[in-house]
Amino acid sequence: MKNFWSRRDFLFRSGGGISGVALAYLMNQDGLLGASSDACEVPTVGGNPFAVKPSHFKPRAKAVISLFMSGGVSQVDTFDPKPALDKYAGQPMTGHGDVVVRQGYPGPLMPSPFTFKKYGQCGMDVSELFPNIAKKVDEIAFMRSVYGRSNDHTQAHYEMQSGQIRSGYPAMGSWITYGLGSENSGLPGFVVLHDYRGGPIGGPQVWSSGFLPAAYQGTPFRASGDPIVDLKPPAGVTKEQQRSRLDMLAKLNEMHLEGHPGSSELAARISSYELAFRMQDCAPAVVDINNESDATKKLYGLDQEVTEPFGRQCLLARRLVENGVRFVQLFHGGMGNQSYDTWDAHEGVKANHTQHAAESDLPIAGLLTDLKARGLLDSTLVIWHSEFGRMPISQRGIGRDHNPGTLTCWMTGAGIKGGQIIGASDEFGYKAEQQTISYHDLHASILHLLGVDHTKLTYRFNGRNMRLTDVYGELIPQIVA
Repeated sequence: MKNFWSRRDFLFRSGGGISGVALAYLMNQDGLLGASSDACEVPTVGGNPFAVKPSHFKPRAKAVISLFMSGGVSQVDTFDPKPALDKYAGQPMTGHGDVVVRQGYPGPLMPSPFTFKKYGQCGMDVSELFPNIAKKVDEIAFMRSVYGRSNDHTQAHYEMQSGQIRSGYPAMGSWITYGLGSENSGLPGFVVLHDYRGGPIGGPQVWSSGFLPAAYQGTPFRASGDPIVDLKPPAGVTKEQQRSRLDMLAKLNEMHLEGHPGSSELAARISSYELAFRMQDCAPAVVDINNESDATKKLYGLDQEVTEPFGRQCLLARRLVENGVRFVQLFHGGMGNQSYDTWDAHEGVKANHTQHAAESDLPIAGLLTDLKARGLLDSTLVIWHSEFGRMPISQRGIGRDHNPGTLTCWMTGAGIKGGQIIGASDEFGYKAEQQTISYHDLHASILHLLGVDHTKLTYRFNGRNMRLTDVYGELIPQIVA
């Protein structure tokens, strides 16, 4: 196809080209041109953006399963017991300056309505909410001093996902698949499984690729029914006919892309057509859990009404990483029609956390058991986290408000030493106090376990080399040791 330029177009493009060469020369003389990224750039059109790329050093994990408890889990009611709350119950919290709450006025210190017991050889304290996860504590590293910057759900979701409290930045899963690719060209590299009640607070921006090429954004799978819609080709259309149509469409799109260089959305659309074609062969067997044994289904709680929805997601996550997907993120808690659809315990921490722990405890323990039995836990990093913690003081007498000052996260797999507590919050569980861990530190350590130096995984944007950890991030020594 021949392109015809008008005289005006010719003069405009010629002038722009000459001035561009001059500008590039001057910027290079002043050392203002950025060096190429250490990570591979997105391949040219027709290539596979998820082709496996070399890590910076030998990885301990090949895949990540993120268990995101959306809404804000209370650390003092789950994995960080505070006897001082019983001792000083009903008294105002003092010695911490002005207490900032999001809703209403700060109430008095409120003890946990749940009892704690010691579990495992390590003697870890775990709430009665998680009797099944409690049996795994010798394999889990608990971080009790993680902290964030925002007490707003949406901003805190963004920060835990991307390191920034603003939208428009790539999610951790996008960074990881950009830097490492995926081991299965017939499946997305970054898969999102959200709650059956709705998507997480913050919406699709939570798994956005931001300024990275659009191919690296998360791919949501449905929470109920067939995870992937329209997976089967239309009746009467052969595979050869599909291939021929895609080839013609690719040629037309490539011709259009030549006139719009740098359009990552168009490149991603071309790549998605190819991926969808390959998924017709690979994905049906992966997402079909019906051939799992009854014992496996029971392990995940698929035989119980309360645990079946999240159990199905956990089982699907295992099947995805088993088949080479790099990053799988499960959201428990979705924006449905009721306030208690998430872990957001304003209206009453006992009722809220009892419900959500009952839904997730058995499936998560089943996932860890299954991964270990199949030899996948050593090569898979599992992280349990939320967007922030909750206040040790009461709200309306029975609830707890948001608290970015401290939360508890835990990791297992990837050769991490279990049965350990990393960091500590203060006596009431209000602020991280010992070995404080920022979200950037968390991200840096996750990348390290995948064989990636967080300071070298960069992408040139707006005149600087951007990275997941911005200009921050320290490795958590007990995690990466």
